[in-house]
Amino acid sequence: MQEKRFSIIIPVLNEENTIERLVKYLLKAGSAENILEIILVDGGSTDGSLELMRELSGVRLHQSEKGRAIQMNAGASVAKGEVLYFLHADSFPPPDFDQKILAANSPSGCFRLKFQPANSIWLKLAPWFTQFDSFLLRGGDQSLFVKAEVFKSLGGFDERYTIYEDVEFINRLKRNHDFSILNDFVTTSSRRFQENGTLRLYFHFAAIHLKALMGQRPEVLSAYYNKHIK
Repeated sequence: MQEKRFSIIIPVLNEENTIERLVKYLLKAGSAENILEIILVDGGSTDGSLELMRELSGVRLHQSEKGRAIQMNAGASVAKGEVLYFLHADSFPPPDFDQKILAANSPSGCFRLKFQPANSIWLKLAPWFTQFDSFLLRGGDQSLFVKAEVFKSLGGFDERYTIYEDVEFINRLKRNHDFSILNDFVTTSSRRFQENGTLRLYFHFAAIHLKALMGQRPEVLSAYYNKHIK
């Protein structure tokens, strides 16, 4: 990968407690020569996120309809970088993440994942498993880098999915292009596990994967998620 201009795209919905800290971290963790822009795509926040983002320096604020796939596609549509880096608002990539991505010389990929706080044995074990190349172990929490031309050639994220959009896109991506799992870690919040219970949440994620494998429609996956997961 020779391109050295990144567009970081972050979908935001009610993230006033994390978004400022993330932006400041990215500006320090990445190099100015590689990071062209940080695009924050708000999907209709009702807390103080929107007002806060308007005051942040070093970012582009974009607004779209609610939905992670919709928001990430919207960010990609205005991005000027040759590499798109999709990142969740509560996930922090490793220091020098941009240089690590460039060194991988791959058209697409992600980092491994660890949780903070890792307050159960299952969350402590999770980083070890994320080294393996399986769709069961992939997700947007690990972040995703992809050449802009590759992203466009695949039509972006499927906006029918309000969940599972990242796994669906990565599966489609891997059928056509090389995909690298980098050995450094993205650190993401374990808040969903705290709210839902770790084993309970893993069970429901497994059920969603199974439904997807059986060819269930995106709206069926969303209905299951909304019924069982906070």
